[in-house]
Order: sequence, then structure tokens, then C-alpha cells
Amino acid sequence: MKVVWKATGKPAKGKRMSAAFDGMFRGVTRGLYTDADGNEDFDYDPGCGTIFVDGKTAYQGRIEGRVVV
Repeated sequence: MKVVWKATGKPAKGKRMSAAFDGMFRGVTRGLYTDADGNEDFDYDPGCGTIFVDGKTAYQGRIEGRVVV
């Protein structure tokens, strides 16, 4: 995933991200921090859910491949 500031389009570095996947057996990922380029990589199967940035909802929908929030 990649986090950028809406106003400038520049990477948001050092932001805590996690994802909550829909479905009974999916759950919530552990929180990871974005790097200097605003990227955060995790290895989970694709699915529908919610992405949180610093504890706030940033995206809802299909989580697969590269998601910019």
C-alpha cells in the first residue's frame, strides 16, 4: 500500500497502517509503518476490507496489489 497526502500528492512517511479483512476467518493485520516513500508492504491474500492509517479509516473496498490511500 502507499500513503500520500491529498493536498500535495507527496508520500506520507512514518504512518501506521493496518487492514481489517471482511470474513469470519480473515481478521486484522498487525500495524506496520510506511517508509520514506509512503510504502508499506504486507503479505496477505487479497480480499475486501478496510485500510486504517493512524487508526482512522482511509479506504474501504477490494485490497489487492497496490492500493493508494
